[in-house]
Amino acid sequence: MNPLATSQRGIRILAFFLTAGLVVIVDQATKAAIRVVSPSLGHIGTLIPGVIDLVHVENTGAAFSIGVGAGFLFVIAALVVACLAFVFVRTQDVPLALTIALACVVGGGLGNMFDRIMTGSVTDFLATTFVSFPVFNVADIAVTCGVVISAILYVIWQNSLPSED
Repeated sequence: MNPLATSQRGIRILAFFLTAGLVVIVDQATKAAIRVVSPSLGHIGTLIPGVIDLVHVENTGAAFSIGVGAGFLFVIAALVVACLAFVFVRTQDVPLALTIALACVVGGGLGNMFDRIMTGSVTDFLATTFVSFPVFNVADIAVTCGVVISAILYVIWQNSLPSED
């Protein structure tokens, strides 16, 4: 076995866990802060005038309140995605940037999963004021950005591999 390949895989796995863990920590810390600052639901204040307000919302569904009451399915989905992403990163020679983007998806999914398990709902608190959009949180940002960046990086990575012709 090539020791350099083993070392690179170790770096990818470490980066995967550190990134996912950091996303979970930041997500859970911001949600906890919102619940402490505003134990009741509703408008808290302005974060960036004309851009983002803080509004405490508890969401029992997924994005855009889709799937209200299906929390158990979202927990299972988060676990499946986390496992598949880890296996992919561990078994494929993917670029580090793709590893980190996938870890953002996993960290965001796990952050929202922990909310569902602990409280039965997900704490959302970021509300755009310049456009009508559902209230969201750090985990949602990580999942959304991670999915978009992962898709782009995956296509670039696949197109850079030597063809088997």
